[in-house]
Amino acid sequence: MTAAAEGGNCASKSNDTGATHMRLVFIGAMVVLMVGQAAAKDVLSGASLYEDVARYASFGLHRFGSTGDHATADWIAGEMKQAGFDVSFQPVVLGRQYVVEQASAEAVGTIVEATPFWWPPEDRASFHLSAPLARDGDVAGKILWLELPFDRGAYLGPAHRAAIAEAAAKKPAAILLMIGNPADDRFAYNVTQEDAPWPVPVIVVGARSKATFERALADGAAVSFDVKGHYERDVTGRNVIAETGAGRGPTVVVSTPMTGWYSCVCERGPGIANFLALARTVAAEKWPAHFVFVATAGHEIGHGGMELFLKHGAPAPKDTLAWIHFGSSNACYGFAEGARTDRPEEERYLVLSKSAVALTDEAFAKVAAKRLVTEKQAVGELRDVHAAGYANFLGMAGRHRTFHTPSDDLAATGPEILEPVARAFVDAARKIVERGDAAFR
Repeated sequence: MTAAAEGGNCASKSNDTGATHMRLVFIGAMVVLMVGQAAAKDVLSGASLYEDVARYASFGLHRFGSTGDHATADWIAGEMKQAGFDVSFQPVVLGRQYVVEQASAEAVGTIVEATPFWWPPEDRASFHLSAPLARDGDVAGKILWLELPFDRGAYLGPAHRAAIAEAAAKKPAAILLMIGNPADDRFAYNVTQEDAPWPVPVIVVGARSKATFERALADGAAVSFDVKGHYERDVTGRNVIAETGAGRGPTVVVSTPMTGWYSCVCERGPGIANFLALARTVAAEKWPAHFVFVATAGHEIGHGGMELFLKHGAPAPKDTLAWIHFGSSNACYGFAEGARTDRPEEERYLVLSKSAVALTDEAFAKVAAKRLVTEKQAVGELRDVHAAGYANFLGMAGRHRTFHTPSDDLAATGPEILEPVARAFVDAARKIVERGDAAFR
C-alpha cells in the first residue's frame, strides 16, 4: 500500500510536472506568436518595406501594357483589399504603345543590347540594317552617331527633339544614340501620346559600349541593328483605386505611379512600398478620414492614368483637404566617386504647396531632401495635380544613378533608407487628419 501510494504520489508529481511544462510551452508559444504578430504589424519597418520593393521587382519589366504592368496592378489591388479597402480598377486606354521583342546593335564582332527610342517609324517597327557608322560629313544612307549630354531630366524636351530632328534631316539610314547618364546605360526619356514618330529609326545604346563603336568608326566597319517589335493600338492598362472611410471625415488623396521604362525597381518600388504602408496604417488604425488611394498606369508615355483619374474619379479640389504623392526614387542609395554609399541619394525633392511648408518641415525633419515649394508649376504627376487646382499637396520625387535605365535593381535601395521616408509620410498624413485645415497655414 505504501509502495503503491508512493507510486501514486510519484505519478501525480510527474503529471503535475508534465502539466506545468506543457503550460510553460503553451505560454512560450503564445508569447512568440504575439511577438511575431507585433513584428508583422510593423508595416513601417525597413524589412517590411523592402519586402514590398522586392515583390514589385519580381514582376520584371513595368512598361505600360506589359505583363509586369498587369501583374503589379493585380498585386496592389490584392494588398489593398486585404487591408480592408474597397477596391476597383479603372481601365486606362492609350492610343498606341510600341512593344520591343528584341533589339541589339553589333560592331566589330561585339553585340550590345539596344532600345529603340520612342516613337519609332511605324514601317520600321521591326528591321535589320547594316551600314557604315559616321559622326559627321555626308551621312546619307549611313548610321549617324549622336550623343545627348546628361541633363538630369526625365522628359523628352525641345532640345532633345531639335537635336534628333537635325540629325534625321541629314538623311541617315538610322541614328545610333547615346544619352548621358551616371550608369552609362540605355537611358529613356518620358514621351507623350502626341509625339510624332521619328523619321528614321533611333537606336539607344549605353555609353559603356562607346569603345566598341569608336573602333568601328576608326576601322570603317559596318554597324548592324537587329530590331523586332510591333505597334499595338488602344492599349489597355488599369489604375487601381482603393477607398475607405467615405463620409467619415476630411478627404485625403494618395497617389503613386506604377509603370516606367524598364524594371524601375528604385524609381517606383520605394514609392509603392510607402503607398502600401500608409494604406495599411490608415486601415488598421481606422483613421477618421475619407482616404482615396490611386496607383496610376501610363506614366512614361503621357501620364495617361493620372490624367484619366483627375477627369473621372478624383474627388473635386473643393472637397479635398490634401493630396499626398509618392513619386520617383524617394529612397535610393547615393554614390560617391563611383562607389555606392550607405546614404540616400541627395538628388531628391519634397515637392509641396506653399501651404504645406510648416507641416513638411515638422514631419520630415529627419529626412534629408531638398524643398521644392510650388508657386507656378510642380514636377512629375504632381504637376497635373497642381494644374487641376488642388491647393494642399506634398510629395517626394527624385532621381538616382540607374534612373530610367535597365540597371535599376534591388541593390539600389535598402531597409535602412526606406524606413525613415515611410515613417515621415505617415507622420505627415496623421497630422493632416488630426489637424484638418489647421495643418495647412
